[in-house]
This record gives sequence, structure tokens and C-alpha cells, in this order.
Amino acid sequence: MIAPHGGRLVSRFSTGSLDGMEALEVSNDLRNDIENIADGIFSPLEGFVGRDDFESIVKRGRLKSGLAWTVPIVLDVDEKTASMAKNAGQVALAVAGEKFASLKIDEVYSFDKLESAKAIYGTGDTEHPGVSKMVNMKDRLLAGKIQVSKKIADGPLRKYRMTPAQTRAEIEKRGWKTVVGFQTRNVPHVAHEMLQKAALNLYDGLFVNPLIGKKKQGDFKDEVILAAYETLIENYYPKNRAMFVTLHTEMRYAGPKEAIHHAIMRKNFGCTHFIVGRDHAGVGDYYHPFAAHEIFAHYPELEIQPVFFPAFYYCKKCLSFANERNCPHGPESREELSGTKMRKMVSSGEIPAPHLMRPEIAKLIVSFKEPFVP
Repeated sequence: MIAPHGGRLVSRFSTGSLDGMEALEVSNDLRNDIENIADGIFSPLEGFVGRDDFESIVKRGRLKSGLAWTVPIVLDVDEKTASMAKNAGQVALAVAGEKFASLKIDEVYSFDKLESAKAIYGTGDTEHPGVSKMVNMKDRLLAGKIQVSKKIADGPLRKYRMTPAQTRAEIEKRGWKTVVGFQTRNVPHVAHEMLQKAALNLYDGLFVNPLIGKKKQGDFKDEVILAAYETLIENYYPKNRAMFVTLHTEMRYAGPKEAIHHAIMRKNFGCTHFIVGRDHAGVGDYYHPFAAHEIFAHYPELEIQPVFFPAFYYCKKCLSFANERNCPHGPESREELSGTKMRKMVSSGEIPAPHLMRPEIAKLIVSFKEPFVP
């Protein structure tokens, strides 16, 4: 079994009381990431990063220890809240008044929002959703370890959520020595299915891990992604070769930096390999299509191995899905598929042809009155 990132699977849960602690309100999105810390999905992080780690992540894409880490996990607050937290020394974290975790304050610091955004996202353009979010953050960051006392309640979107401890136990039970992870924020089309099945020819198990959480306007809604993958795996995948587990965090659209972050999380789940797509975690045309492939050369010590498949397309002459390595025909014979193309087809009321999207999935998507994030 591949070791967790940093060598140890973090667990930050407590049965201690939160009564009497000053409460600090956080968003539901951040609560997901706090639970990800507690569950070890973000191992080796035990809480929100301090100044030294933050600046090292921004400048080097690594923690101050040198360990690979590309996306800072932070809690931003205003000056008044920062002062309250610092004086208290420890605060409860709450959503809508419900306390669920504690944060021991180790440090309060400020940061250059725009320069940090440029380093992480490769642009200072506030039209980029990640940059926009960062430059609109509050002025102070709180650092310290967290302890979760109350987990997020189960619900329809969380029925496939598993912790790294659980996924590792399941991988071991199945006897898989090699496990390839697949990240997605889209409903599956047939090119994705062919790519995943090509990976299954090489590795013992496939770990399908869609991201459930905040996305940009126009992306498919979480419930649509979940239902579509449920249908695909139920009808088209061997039950003993695929695991379907949801990842509850937000898309940051950080391109190559987020590709490394995605790989680290799948390493913690127990994956030995990770499929890195064309324009992985990209948005618009901010990143070179293969920037997310190239960045892995700077992290040779990651242990989890990136898998770079050429883009699959439907060849009208081969009458099958192919890629440039095994198909001799030119662009005029190719029917390219992408999440963007599928979104445009569905939003215009067009049902994708069966060779582009499984009919069961196309019908399912159309059955949703509003399948996209408004």
C-alpha cells in the first residue's frame, strides 16, 4: 500500500466539549475542507497553514519542510475577528450557529492577495474564478490545528463519501496492488469511459472520484454528476474492478497547481496512479493544454505516478474511439469530445448521439429541469 503523503494519515477528531468557546462562523464549503483535514484527505495538514508554510507554498509549491503542497488551505477573517481569536487562544468553528470543531490559534498573519493569486493561479486576472475569490478574501489569516467534534450529516450527495482509512481498507480487501484515480467535475461521456477502461487494462482497480462541491457558473450540478456516474458504473463497469467515491471540496481552477493537489489527495486515498487530463483543472484559456502534465516533472518524489493519456476522440473512419497514437486519420475525421461540448449540447436541448454519451446518461441529464450551476 502506498504511504500517505508525508508518511502518516492524519486524524483530527475529538469528543471534547465546545461549550464556552467563542464561535467563529465559516461557510459550508470550508466546513467540507475542515473535515477533509480531520479525515486525512489533506494529509499531512493538521489545520490551517501558518505564514511560513503559506509563503513557501506560494513561492515554491511546497511546505516549508520541502514536502510537495501547491494549494494553501486557509481561514480568512476580518481584523476584529482576528483580534478576538488571538485573545481567546482557541475558538469553536460553526455553521449557522452550530459548533462542530475547534481551532487552536497558533498564528494570525496578513498576506498579499494579488501576488499570492498570481503565484498560485498563474494570472492576476480577476475574471479567473480562483483569483477573484482570493483577492476578495478578508485581510487576516488564522493558523492552527483543528479538532472536529461533529461530522457533517449524511445526505444524498454524501452517500458515496469515504475516508482514506476506509478506501485503503477496501483496496486492501480487494487485493489491488495498483489503483488508478480519476478526477472529474463533469458528467461522463464515452471518451472518458474509454480512457478509464484503457486504464483498467493496465491497473488492478479504477478509483472514480468526482468532485462534489462549489463550482463555477455553467458547470453541471453535483446531483447530476452523481446520478450520471451511478448510472454509468452500474451498467458499464465490472463491479470488482471499480470503486466510486466522492470527494467533497471546491474546484479552485488552478490548472497545473491543482493537478498536483488532486494527485496528493488521491495518494492519501490509496491510489498508486492518477490520470491527468488535458487542461486538467483549467478554466478558459489561462493554461497551456499540457501544463498540468509538465508540472509533474518538478515533483519526481510524489510517489503517486501521473498517467498521461492522449486525448480520445471518435474517428468517423475507424468507427471507434481512438487517439493520435493508434489512429492514422486527420482532424477532418475526428469528432472531439469534452465536458464543455457536452454542456453546450445539453443546454441547447440537443441529445448527444449514443457514440458520444450513453443513452441512459443523456436521458438522465435531460430529466433534470436545471442541470447546471446558475
